[in-house]
Amino acid sequence: MKSYHVTTFGCQMNAHDSERIKGMLESIGYAEAASRADADLILFNTCSIREAADNRFVAHLGEAKRLKSERPDRVVGVGGCWAQSVKDEVFERFPFVDVAFGPGQVHRLAEFLTSDSLTAQGYFEFEGFTGRLPGKREREFQAWVQISVGCNSVCSYCIVPSTRGREVSRPPDELIEEIRRVADDGVSEVTLLGQNVNSYGRDLSRAERVTFAELLAMVDAVEGIDRIRYTSPHPKDMREDVIRAHADLPALCEHIHLPLQSGSSPVLKRMRRTYTRERYLERVALIREHVPDCALTTDIIVGFPGETEDDFEQTLTMVEEIGYDGAFTFVYSPRRGTEAATLPDQVPHPVKVERMERLVEAVQRRARERAERFVGRTVDVLVEGPSRTDPSRLRGRSRHNKVVNFQACSHAAPADGVPTPGGPTHGSLAGSGSPGDLVDVRITGATSQTLTGEELVLARTAH
Repeated sequence: MKSYHVTTFGCQMNAHDSERIKGMLESIGYAEAASRADADLILFNTCSIREAADNRFVAHLGEAKRLKSERPDRVVGVGGCWAQSVKDEVFERFPFVDVAFGPGQVHRLAEFLTSDSLTAQGYFEFEGFTGRLPGKREREFQAWVQISVGCNSVCSYCIVPSTRGREVSRPPDELIEEIRRVADDGVSEVTLLGQNVNSYGRDLSRAERVTFAELLAMVDAVEGIDRIRYTSPHPKDMREDVIRAHADLPALCEHIHLPLQSGSSPVLKRMRRTYTRERYLERVALIREHVPDCALTTDIIVGFPGETEDDFEQTLTMVEEIGYDGAFTFVYSPRRGTEAATLPDQVPHPVKVERMERLVEAVQRRARERAERFVGRTVDVLVEGPSRTDPSRLRGRSRHNKVVNFQACSHAAPADGVPTPGGPTHGSLAGSGSPGDLVDVRITGATSQTLTGEELVLARTAH
């Protein structure tokens, strides 16, 4: 049996694509290897959103070149957004690569591997969904579900439209059938994926068309699905019906990731984000009105071309006013082939770094303040496994998408039905929640990124 090893860079969509790549490879007789050195097929699923991801990938590719020189019959493959972005030069720059493919051509990898002659091939057309391929999930109880691919937005800093193509939605009946299938297979939490999930369905025929809010309701009705998440929405398309769904649908989690990018309307205009500071704040106010306890997270870019100190201060005031539960923060780096890379007034790197430090301080301080609201509360935690910092504790995630590290208990609730933490074997994992179980955890501490607590009762299996 031949073996494979996949290294994944980038976003949740890439993580989903890699699960589909693994499932497809195993369907044609490959087995997963523990390391690249043990593999007959070395694959990289690449990202090209930021330059740092490119540089990390190229360093890993150097190891693949060495391994192939030691065993020339190894196959080296490069897929994903980076491969798509350099499709005209990938084989010239890296002649040891055997196969390259874009995000829309994952299915062609199996065709290449089962062909009679393994001559170097590149596949870069936009066609098909990886969501239609067999998958190999990282966790049995969680599943990514690709609802659309591509993007119709024209953000001046982003290359996604050129690497993943125009937006195409999967038919809702097909999606619900997939979700029913994974629910029957033991999945209790699904995350719906798209470059802009809340524009879902607009390209479908009139007979098939449903809104994103209607799709959420259809998923909520699937028996066995306890939690629904999605990423990422676009503020310009965050409609009231989607926000109300968070209040009305039992399975839809109390968490919305709403990318800000900048708090300055002039910068947003240069970014071609098609909303203003005021419009964004209106969406946040609507979320707070309908889902007061909703966790809000975001993306922010520092040092976009032309960003003045006043522009940056406006971003800081947004962070202070909104009080995000967390944020992914990025120093702007030019991407080849984007409009932003050619804009004047590029911000000097030392200025970007200094602004980033101030932004991170504000984000973390407000996130820590927001997290304090959970202390003393009992939250529903989906167990994912041992804590990464303390194997004697368990780690899971709340409906608000907060990581929770907690002390497990190994006894049932007392006869009077009042749950208590701890017990005679406090600290032992024996008899406690297994990955995929839902447990009640009383929160005793909070930081900007994680919560800590104690399990109140024995694990109760999802569903």
